[in-house]
Amino acid sequence: MKIAIVNSSSFGKIFPDHIKKLEKIGQVDRFEVDQNIDGKSLGQMLKGYQYIIASVTPFFDKEFFENVDDLRLISRHGIGYNNVDLTCAKEKGVIVSIVPSLVERDSVAENNITNLLALMRMTINSSKKVRDDKWEMRANFVGNSLYHKIVGVIGVGNTGSQVARTLREGFQCRVLGYDPYKDKLELEQFGVEKVDFETLLKKSDVICLCANLTKENYHMMNKNTISKMKNGVYISNTARGALIDEKDMIEALKNKKVKALATDVMEVEPARSNHPYLQFDNVIITPHTSAYTKECLYAMGESCVNDVYNVHNKKLPKRCVQKESPFVE
Repeated sequence: MKIAIVNSSSFGKIFPDHIKKLEKIGQVDRFEVDQNIDGKSLGQMLKGYQYIIASVTPFFDKEFFENVDDLRLISRHGIGYNNVDLTCAKEKGVIVSIVPSLVERDSVAENNITNLLALMRMTINSSKKVRDDKWEMRANFVGNSLYHKIVGVIGVGNTGSQVARTLREGFQCRVLGYDPYKDKLELEQFGVEKVDFETLLKKSDVICLCANLTKENYHMMNKNTISKMKNGVYISNTARGALIDEKDMIEALKNKKVKALATDVMEVEPARSNHPYLQFDNVIITPHTSAYTKECLYAMGESCVNDVYNVHNKKLPKRCVQKESPFVE
């Protein structure tokens, strides 16, 4: 048996025991490929591998599935699966599994608020001045408190509900929630007021993006929607970079419609040092590390290892998004 680890910067590196467990089943190889590699080349590279543990890139598309044989499982080292063509996976009988959402919830929610607080209290910029021996400049770093603010949470699912609960119970915020897939009673259990999208935009002092990426919400933060926000709004994104039209966000930062932006995700990753966001002192970019706590990464790794073991033993993994396969009983 052959197992491929594809584009994961953390699996098996922080916790080598995960690799050792997999080696009891078969050969384990690590691949780092261009995120935009074509499906045919990717398929030919991974031909002969039965199990793949994959990061958020590359894309496992129709051409990929046409060029592999005996592939049984793609286990996503994460909770998203936008980079896997589920229809083609089903046609080939390839199981696609993801990490159970609760595994990432607390770490990702925590980082959404961590980055938000760093923005509002100007933590990074003020710390830099101390390193530059400019302590006396502290009066330049008068920020805003998060307490008692009106916060709009977009996507009140797994992560968003935890963000909302923390904001309400920890910072006494009034939390507005926009989620077309949740009803009023579901949101009320987290202390969230269900509102429509336009109401959230108009009333929020702070907006936290926690939604899954869909065709419907692609670039939902754009020139039109940003124009409806309060002047000087703070935005924190730990969901998906493509929720934001970066060109329109840059303009909003220039004209100060958006007071500050924190994002752990970009539409194209990795972002480089010449990205236009980095011209602004009021932007924080972290390199997709919201789930990067030891507690979370250990649980994610265990989930992927268990997925491989389950399929190897002809059982379905715990959480599948494509489960039709001749390889399980």
